[in-house]
Amino acid sequence: MKFNNEIHHRRSIRLKDYDYSRAGAYFVTICTHNRECLFGEILSGKMIINDFGRIAYDEWLNTFQIRSNVELDKFVVMPNHIHGIMIINCRGVWPYAPTLGLQYNRGMGISQCHPTAEFRSPSQTIGAIVRGYKSAVTKKINTLRNTPKMPFWQRAYYEHVIRNEDDLNQVREYIINNPLKWELDRENPSNIEKRK
Repeated sequence: MKFNNEIHHRRSIRLKDYDYSRAGAYFVTICTHNRECLFGEILSGKMIINDFGRIAYDEWLNTFQIRSNVELDKFVVMPNHIHGIMIINCRGVWPYAPTLGLQYNRGMGISQCHPTAEFRSPSQTIGAIVRGYKSAVTKKINTLRNTPKMPFWQRAYYEHVIRNEDDLNQVREYIINNPLKWELDRENPSNIEKRK
């Protein structure tokens, strides 16, 4: 059955008319199916990853090694989700989004960037990058646990368009401190139960 917003009551968190293949910095959060803690545990404020967590970690790195126009920034694998910053580049320039024209170039400050057609490919959108990552992790983990075609991730993911350096620094701090704040994390299963 084709998706119908009136029937399924799913509200999009995406920016209307925004081109998610456009050069920019993006913060994404991807949760496991039913927010099950499959990647390890938090002990004394540190994330201790298990074999599934190692796959999630390694595939996140691999995702950025196979895409020459995408850079990896801070990320963390948590017990039931992953947070990460990805940057779609424009010819070596490190941009913030969604402001066209002014871009941030590491070590050189603000400069001009005019995205080209190569960034409009559907395979280069944030959605395509996340789908590819989710698919690679699911395949490896389902092979490891002998559960073919079993869902591993929740259907959607969260993304935030990073608009400036202050925003970027706040997101980086959030990612770095996420294991320390696991007890307060909205994705922590004990907190999900309290909200019901």
